[in-house]
Amino acid sequence: MAAEPAGKRLKSGLPLCAAHRSSAGSRARHNLQAAVEEALCGMSSLLWDGAYRLQALASVFERDDAALPRVASFFHQEALKQREEAEAMLGYLAERGGNYCTKDIQKPGCEAVCSVLPALELLLLQLKEEAGALVELSQLARNHGDPHTASVVKSHFLAPRVDRLKALGDLLTSAWRLGCTSDQTGAGGFGEYILNQLQDELAR
Repeated sequence: MAAEPAGKRLKSGLPLCAAHRSSAGSRARHNLQAAVEEALCGMSSLLWDGAYRLQALASVFERDDAALPRVASFFHQEALKQREEAEAMLGYLAERGGNYCTKDIQKPGCEAVCSVLPALELLLLQLKEEAGALVELSQLARNHGDPHTASVVKSHFLAPRVDRLKALGDLLTSAWRLGCTSDQTGAGGFGEYILNQLQDELAR
């Protein structure tokens, strides 16, 4: 299969996999264009990075100077969902005969976060970025004559993320109403303590 022009491989919103090795010679490969394969690989890496970041956020609230166990559990659950999605996308890529390119783990980019509100806002930003990339991935697949990938991305990855965004928006509203702030000194105040007690909200 001839290589596609570099300018047509990926749209700007999709995560790139600069060192991607195409599986063009795989017998399992079926109707998987190079651009779609690369986008699935890059999206898988983006999901793995997100899971690592959420796990790091969970550890922030397990420290003795934070001691917010239900908040920590919430981020652990979000990290688990993220890992399951990454594994599911890798599984789909393998089913289609595509290759996944491993890469070095980077810093999670949340080292300065030490209170609840900035952590929730970071999660919101991450989910929105991923949702945008998934929409673009679905459209890319459709444009390359791969309606199956487009459907899988929308139903198995994008739809659940919309539900997570709604639940997270409700949780952020509760945090603001309780007076949680973006104070990065770690002194989250009474609002964080009350939010930690909202087990039903955190367990959604």
